Amino acid sequence: MTPSELRALLRRHGLSPRRSLGQNFLIDQNLARKLLDASGAGAGDLVLEAGPGAGALTEGLLERGCRVVAVELDEGLADVLEARFGDAAGLTLIRGDCLAGKHALNPAALGALGDEPFSLVANLPYNAATPLLMTLLLDHPACRSMWVTVQKEVADRLAAGPGSRDYGEISVVAQAVCDIRRVAVLPPACFWPQPKITSAMIGLVRRSEPRTADAHRLQALCRALFSRRRKQIGSALRDAVRGRPWPEGVDPAARPETLTVEQLDALARLVEER
Repeated sequence: MTPSELRALLRRHGLSPRRSLGQNFLIDQNLARKLLDASGAGAGDLVLEAGPGAGALTEGLLERGCRVVAVELDEGLADVLEARFGDAAGLTLIRGDCLAGKHALNPAALGALGDEPFSLVANLPYNAATPLLMTLLLDHPACRSMWVTVQKEVADRLAAGPGSRDYGEISVVAQAVCDIRRVAVLPPACFWPQPKITSAMIGLVRRSEPRTADAHRLQALCRALFSRRRKQIGSALRDAVRGRPWPEGVDPAARPETLTVEQLDALARLVEER
């Protein structure tokens, strides 16, 4: 769909982009195709699409034979999707927020996904990206991969390594359970209306052998440490580690952003044993 076709479609339904919902429509068809190609989604695959908007990615997924569970919060855009795709084979349209609260998926979406493996493919609203990705990472191992457009700052945090100022809780959790793959950087002109920030496409592919046995435990430790990232870990964890040896290679004088995923996971296990 071209930018002019998108504008005309929305006008016919009496709609305009809602900034309160972070609605910036991807209008670069080549980049939309690039994300779909990177995802590898094909015939018969089950895909969750959060915030499908006017259906740019939805159309491509259906053309590839995917079974799409599309969850749209905006009632007007849900009407657009219904008008465009009607009873298209493979599409389940759910009206509502993809998240029920901050840490749970929409029950209707869960019901539609069932117990099957699925992927997330979405141009995510900026305000929903981090909580949705974290929920899927921690609580939904059936989500085998996530291919998303997000704020570049979020993509940088997901991919950041030790020693980077972007390295933090979501970096550690994501890299503990997934391999991170950068797909593309998107300037504001790729969207309508143009956001004031740069975006990025990124893939998270769940590892067959995670780097942690308990992602929730690792997240809890990271939240405690990175909320006080200027403090040395020996000071931050003094009471939790008191009287026991530190994990091999972990210096109590270090700051959390210098530790690897494996070192942080070893610390998380030590703290849990107290």
